[in-house]
Amino acid sequence: MIKVWYTLQFLKGLFLNIRMRDIIDIFIVAVAFYKLFMLIRETRAEQLTKGIFALFVFTKLSEWLELYTINWLLKQVMTVGTLAILIVFQPELRRALEYIGRSRFFTKSFIEVKGESLSKVVDEIVEAVASLSRQKIGALIVMERKTGLSEVVETGTKIEGKVSSDLLINIFIPNTPLHDGAVIIKEDMIKAAGCFLPLTDNMSLSKDLGTRHRAALGISEKSDSLAIVVSEETGAISIAENGSLARYLDIKTLEQILMDMYKPKDQKQTFITKWRQKNEQREGK
Repeated sequence: MIKVWYTLQFLKGLFLNIRMRDIIDIFIVAVAFYKLFMLIRETRAEQLTKGIFALFVFTKLSEWLELYTINWLLKQVMTVGTLAILIVFQPELRRALEYIGRSRFFTKSFIEVKGESLSKVVDEIVEAVASLSRQKIGALIVMERKTGLSEVVETGTKIEGKVSSDLLINIFIPNTPLHDGAVIIKEDMIKAAGCFLPLTDNMSLSKDLGTRHRAALGISEKSDSLAIVVSEETGAISIAENGSLARYLDIKTLEQILMDMYKPKDQKQTFITKWRQKNEQREGK
């Protein structure tokens, strides 16, 4: 009973001494950790974080159990690990800094193409992708968003033309000079074609995914862009976003994704997440 009384007194004193700035401080830290978790979720950084946490727990356990040799070794690993984390997490750290830079506090909101212009751009892209899919012509189209892709544009041939289905189809016709590279689209303009994209380092991808899919994933990992891929073997349509790949999309789904992308919105879910949830709901029925 005495311990309970002391505990209650301690908690009472703790709550009485909490100031408004302390609540704000806790709230900011909680939001920061939540954003960090959402940023590394479903990436290799999530597994690395679990490994670091396990290493920290083992270090404390060895200290508590007085296993001095093991504790010394683990502490050395933790010391060297600080530098190793910066090296191993380099892509994730870069992604985090880009995420901060893309926030509305620092940048203007994403493109807002309205009315007939919105419908026309989406219709032209969808029509081109549908035609390429039917003919089983390989294609890779990257939709630039907040993160600039000027470095990627420089690797290709600048076009600076209005988005049109005929132009997109002609670019990807086999044996033409630009058909092997990626097309970069910003708002309602085709910025460049025949562009080279960075390939993903993800080793767990299916073996049947070709260079286009790996390039689409690579650019989605290094920017907030959305990449559309048409397979030249099957004609299947895929979309890469935030390092995730959604395959075998139909034209209606593609059209809805593009419409949602061009519209101003405050939603937190990505297109890939919503697509997966929709499929899970269908499977559950």
